[in-house]
Amino acid sequence: MKQAKISEAVVRRLPIYLQVLNELYNREVQTVSSQELGLKLDLNPAQIRKDLAYFGDFGRKGIGYDVSYLIEKIQQILKLDQRINVALVGAGNLGHALCNYNKYSKDNMKIVAVFDDHPSKIGTMINNLPIMPMEKLKAVVEENNIRIGIITVPGPEAQNVANQFVEAGIEGILNFAPAILRLPEHIRIHHADFTRELLSLAYYLNKERNELEDGSIMD
Repeated sequence: MKQAKISEAVVRRLPIYLQVLNELYNREVQTVSSQELGLKLDLNPAQIRKDLAYFGDFGRKGIGYDVSYLIEKIQQILKLDQRINVALVGAGNLGHALCNYNKYSKDNMKIVAVFDDHPSKIGTMINNLPIMPMEKLKAVVEENNIRIGIITVPGPEAQNVANQFVEAGIEGILNFAPAILRLPEHIRIHHADFTRELLSLAYYLNKERNELEDGSIMD
């Protein structure tokens, strides 16, 4: 593997490539070119080749990429060839949905523990996982070698949950709460803010409509 600084944008595109490759594999497609991937993803084929070249020479000129081989290599790059245990805090509707999705996911990244601080939820089950009290979080994280934490609690509670994840030894956090979290530099955090995405989407809808209206006036 080449020793080069890989940008976050490249890393975030790899799961997209993997998703399309898995779809091709399920359709028994054996090889695919960067041009074909580019058409499916609306990306420049040169960008796809450049992204993959950071990690090795996976394609063959005139043939393209072997689909099953490239799936294996991207899984290795993303560390999905090894089991990665995940803990989720917040057994509300979103927490349930994520656990339901994870149950049927074929990836090695699995939610293995669910926590909540609401007494009525503790002891109930989500996909054969018992909802546990927050007091057990640190011990369960250590016992199960859990490396990633997911936060699906209301915004005001998110920082406290993040702090407990850090204390328990979590290495990365996926935050669905509408809150900016302050964490040590060694903790990797990704935010999945539905509200922010919807607001930015609304801007682009209005922008496109205004451009159409302006164009029709000029005509």
